[in-house]
Amino acid sequence: MTDVFVSRYQKRVQFVQDVLLRNSKLGDKDAHRLAVEVVHAIDHIPEERR
Repeated sequence: MTDVFVSRYQKRVQFVQDVLLRNSKLGDKDAHRLAVEVVHAIDHIPEERR
């Protein structure tokens, strides 16, 4: 059994994707694409505003 490294970024994208899949009619690909954009947007909010 080999361990696969999963970055914190990948875990965050997967979390957002799971939320989108549970709460919308988006397909897997579209949910992933949107999750990447959401995480990217959150990452670019200035620290003092978060």
